[in-house]
Amino acid sequence: MAATETAAPPRAARPARPVRGAWNPNRRPKSKTLTLVMTLGLVYSLLPLFWLLVNSSKTQANLFTTNGLWFGGHFALLDNIQQTLTYNGDEFLRWFGNTMLYVVVGAGGATFLATLGGYGLAKFDFPGKRGVFALVLGAVAVPSTALAVPTFLMFSKIGLVNNPWGIIIPSLVNPFGLYLMWIFSRDAIPNELLEAARVDGAREWRIFFSITLRLLRPGMITVLLFAVVATWNNYFLPLIMLNDPKWYPLTVGLNQWNAQSQTAGSTPIFNLVLTGSLLMIVPIMIVFLVMQRYWQSGLAAGSVKQ
Repeated sequence: MAATETAAPPRAARPARPVRGAWNPNRRPKSKTLTLVMTLGLVYSLLPLFWLLVNSSKTQANLFTTNGLWFGGHFALLDNIQQTLTYNGDEFLRWFGNTMLYVVVGAGGATFLATLGGYGLAKFDFPGKRGVFALVLGAVAVPSTALAVPTFLMFSKIGLVNNPWGIIIPSLVNPFGLYLMWIFSRDAIPNELLEAARVDGAREWRIFFSITLRLLRPGMITVLLFAVVATWNNYFLPLIMLNDPKWYPLTVGLNQWNAQSQTAGSTPIFNLVLTGSLLMIVPIMIVFLVMQRYWQSGLAAGSVKQ
């Protein structure tokens, strides 16, 4: 009887050796030059923030007697924060409230108006649409500082100077946000979806608030962030519009403290100016961290062709 031969198990195939220079989807591209440039950019961006944090922790006497890029003497950050919040009758808190008012009403209203106008321009046809498009592009090219003085002259004739409306109403005009929402609405909202809603009997306002706003949320967040930063850092317009310190935003108020410190015979409060500047940027950092994922999705929308 012939002996039965056991079949040898098949040898596992050896993985193919990657060809040098071939693209590997699992390998992240590396560049020493790009890494160095990004590192320098990171240091350049964080160095002013580090300088502000270091000097906000010093007393007025230690500001000019210690190293500006490192801590020195008594760590007085908490004391400086308390003095900043209570200086001159809680003046900083009043300016902070004014800034929040201008941001919530001005930036929030600008975002809503830009969303409403951008959606209408993208999804409705009407005579003169190309003229509106050219007007919006021209408005984007004009810097806001060039319009500050004409706005002041116009508002002074209608009695809107030295009150919050002189800051809020100009903040509602956001040509860049309108243009951005125009482009975003054109690609983010399918026309078939709008036609289906109209066939079901939905009116235009219901379509806008029930369907459109949800689809435009990433773009709205992006416009809102730009508007919040622009309104929060607005300096020149409040400077010429407001005379009463009780309506000052933080930008103008802290500059007033800085000018007061340089006046002959006055008590220098540079440590409070630096601490107030540090407290001023904290809300913006929180807003960016909270809305980061919405902002990133808004920037990436439309980058992949379907």
